[in-house]
Amino acid sequence: MARMSRVELERALSGEVEPPVIRLDDVCKDYDDDMHALKHLNLIVNKGEFVFVVGSSGSGKSTLIKLLLKEIGPTSGKIYVMGKDISRLKKNAVAKYRRNIGIVFQDFRLLPEMTVFENVAFAQRVIETPIKKIKRDVPNILSIMGLSERLDAHPSELSGGEQQRVALARALVNNPMLLLADEPTGNLDPRNSWEIMRLLEDVNKRGTTVIVVTHNREIVDMMQKRVVHLNKGVLVNDHEKGGYSNVKN
Repeated sequence: MARMSRVELERALSGEVEPPVIRLDDVCKDYDDDMHALKHLNLIVNKGEFVFVVGSSGSGKSTLIKLLLKEIGPTSGKIYVMGKDISRLKKNAVAKYRRNIGIVFQDFRLLPEMTVFENVAFAQRVIETPIKKIKRDVPNILSIMGLSERLDAHPSELSGGEQQRVALARALVNNPMLLLADEPTGNLDPRNSWEIMRLLEDVNKRGTTVIVVTHNREIVDMMQKRVVHLNKGVLVNDHEKGGYSNVKN
């Protein structure tokens, strides 16, 4: 994967050219127990890419997601998301920054007391989207997810695959530029796993940049997307198109 030079980065940040959606520049992340979660990570993800991030437990995958969500900050280095240096982002600006990012987790994280409609609408309510727009946007995204008949159901009434589709709808309803999926098929059977991956691929084709953290070798091999392999906090492989067959331990 080609890397931007310092001059190219300066041009991107000045608006002369479109910046990458993600750029990590010599990023390190250490925790209090002297654990080095990420070591001098350099990574570029351009607009419209679909990227798998793979690696064993403790490789730094979850730390990467937390850094991109601005849940934590780097120990050193710079992180640019959509041209903004989030390394210096102030706490009161984090909520606004996250409006352009969708996130899907392994455990769905739906609000059990809310219906499907209400769970998805919640993502728009928190950014004070007008009611009229919510009433238009939520049914539209649920239709894309194949959930038009489940608007009034509660999470407990849904299958695991349906719950993950609701979570995906919630992540996409604000039309984010970037979607982060952290083990999105971890709690699903093979059929539902492939359905979620098909939806993610469709989302990507519509222009959203997609980053998927996964342990599922079969999915990575079959989909033949870019694969970024982390091992003990170090980027050891980065293939523009491939699967686990390209990963070297």
